[in-house]
Amino acid sequence: MTASPSATPHPWDLHGRAALVTGGAQGLGRGIADALAGAGVHVVVTARRRERVEEAAEQIRAAGGAATPLPWDLSMPAEAPALVDAAASAAGVEAVDTLVHAAGIQVRKPVDSLTLEEFDEVHTVHLRSAFTLSQTVGARLRERGLPGSVVLMGSLTSHLGIPHTAAYGSAKSGVLGLARSLAVEWAAHDIRCNVIVPGYFHTELTDGLFQDPDRRDWVESRIPMGRLGRADDLGGLALLLASDAGSYITGQAIAVDGGWLAA
Repeated sequence: MTASPSATPHPWDLHGRAALVTGGAQGLGRGIADALAGAGVHVVVTARRRERVEEAAEQIRAAGGAATPLPWDLSMPAEAPALVDAAASAAGVEAVDTLVHAAGIQVRKPVDSLTLEEFDEVHTVHLRSAFTLSQTVGARLRERGLPGSVVLMGSLTSHLGIPHTAAYGSAKSGVLGLARSLAVEWAAHDIRCNVIVPGYFHTELTDGLFQDPDRRDWVESRIPMGRLGRADDLGGLALLLASDAGSYITGQAIAVDGGWLAA
């Protein structure tokens, strides 16, 4: 007997899902949080500054989505289990089924003047937190026999040598390796792990890069699509990776860059 259309879940239907979005109060993380909430996901927005996460959650709710603010400092990766469990409790679910790790910091300077403390700080937020958060989310899902999706943020610096980004680029390259390993290790449990690789977007993190109009013009002239990315440009891919429509996609690094890497 063939199931009726109403009885068959649509692969893009995300109602009843819960996502933890780090860095979800602004920039790329906020764009992804908005997209997920718009598709029916209960989004738990986390970032360091309380006023920002509360404002973001309020705006998402005002737009008709479900969102809970959860201020958290990702400079302490060992607290990942507490964060993941708090997110599940806030969303009213057994376990969050989607993790989007979009929080980030940047130290842009020549390698000769880069300190070990700065290097470690960047790696802590981008790579160590990606590891501990993914590890915890994966464990909670496997304990309950639930499927899920981990979405990590990559960077062009993982694919190209870009000056003054030694800390950031090495951390993001580590994220690629982490995602591929988790994808293979967890495939049998129906837990997927992928990396979104943004191109050039003007966010708070990259503001210093685009303060010079000439530099901005030069970057835009190199992008085949002729413009910088917008925060909402990542939403469609994030929805695909979080939904059953992307159930056979894992271990991939997918660029959203207006054609930069192809040029």
